[in-house]
Amino acid sequence: MRLGIAVLLGGLIGIEREWNNHAAGFRTHILVCLGSTTIMLLSMYGFSDFVGEPHVSMDPARLAAQVISGIGFLGAGAIMRNGSMISGLTTAASVWVVAAIGLCVGAGYLYAAIFSTLIVLISLLLFNKLERYIMRRRRNVEVNINALDYPGVLGLISSKLGEYKIQISNIRMKLDHEGTDNRKETVQLCFSLKTPGHDQLMMALNQIVSFEFVLDMDTVGMLPVSQPSASFEMSSQVKA
Repeated sequence: MRLGIAVLLGGLIGIEREWNNHAAGFRTHILVCLGSTTIMLLSMYGFSDFVGEPHVSMDPARLAAQVISGIGFLGAGAIMRNGSMISGLTTAASVWVVAAIGLCVGAGYLYAAIFSTLIVLISLLLFNKLERYIMRRRRNVEVNINALDYPGVLGLISSKLGEYKIQISNIRMKLDHEGTDNRKETVQLCFSLKTPGHDQLMMALNQIVSFEFVLDMDTVGMLPVSQPSASFEMSSQVKA
């Protein structure tokens, strides 16, 4: 019964992660919860034959402690870094919590296991939307622009961003002396932006990508990467 409950509770959290295309999904969460439950059951009942042996002391918490410390390697595999953006932390935390839920199920502490599962689901489903709404004006968006190294390129792009009240938090510049264009060497500009909203940012980027010196552009952050990137690259190819 406890193993079945572990599959159910771990699967509920895993479905949410799978639905949102995260690294650790449905099966991973089930296996973590099932494995930690099995270890807890082993720790409690698997060594009962040795209780009567002299100089043997039973401590069911020992294997549980190893689960908590050992599950970190699996969570670390879900964490990825792209520039200054780090993703996968929530998924790694959910794997760690699922292991704790499994230990509770294995120990028979079902009330805490079920209640923790409900809190985790509320946090992942509802708090995620609340966090995005509260932090919508404070999250940074990274915009990477490859452009021909013409005089005033940085000023023109910065001015266009300023027209839409988009703040530049940081700029990184890298020159490509070999160049991808036969006419002139190129420069890669990496902007970290604070934007008042998606619409303003999209309008500004659509105008920036229309500049003839802009070769291609991609974004990382609040915007869905696939659609803007595809349109930017298509515009650049048409210009070329």
